[in-house]
Amino acid sequence: MARSTGSWLSGPSAALPKGEDGTENLYKGERLGLPESGRGSLVGSGRRLAAFMIDWLMGGGVALLILGGDALDGRLGSIILMVWFVVGVLTVSLFSFTPGQYCVGLQVARVDAPVPVGVVRALARQVLLVFVIPALITDLDGRGMHDRATGTALVRSR
Repeated sequence: MARSTGSWLSGPSAALPKGEDGTENLYKGERLGLPESGRGSLVGSGRRLAAFMIDWLMGGGVALLILGGDALDGRLGSIILMVWFVVGVLTVSLFSFTPGQYCVGLQVARVDAPVPVGVVRALARQVLLVFVIPALITDLDGRGMHDRATGTALVRSR
C-alpha cells in the first residue's frame, strides 16, 4: 500500500518522470531542453493569469469603443471575446506574444524548432484557449493542453 500512495504523498516533485539515464528531472522544462530560470524558461500560472487579465481588459476597452461606451449592451461579452481572439492570433503569429504577455515579459515559443510560432499554430492555440479548460489542465512541465497540442510553450522573454 505504501508504494501506491508514495508518489502523491511525497509531493509534486515525486511525480516528475525519470530521464533516460534513470535520473529525475530537476526542474520544469528540463525535458524540453529549456533553462531552469531566466530568459527562455517556463513560466508559472501567476504570470500567465496576469497576462490573460491584461489582454482581456484591453479587449474590453476596445469592445467599449466599438459599442460607443455602452457597457450595458448585451453584445459586450461577445465583442470582447472576438477582439481578444483576433488580437491573440495576429500578435502571436506576428510577434510571438500578446500585449498582455509583453507587459509581463512572456512569449510563446515553439518547442520543436527555434522558429516563429506561425499563423496555423497561433490560430489553433487561440481556438483551444476559447474553451478555457485546455489551459487549466497542465502536464508535468506546467504547460497547458493548448500548448502541448500546438507544440508551443509560454516562456520568459526577459
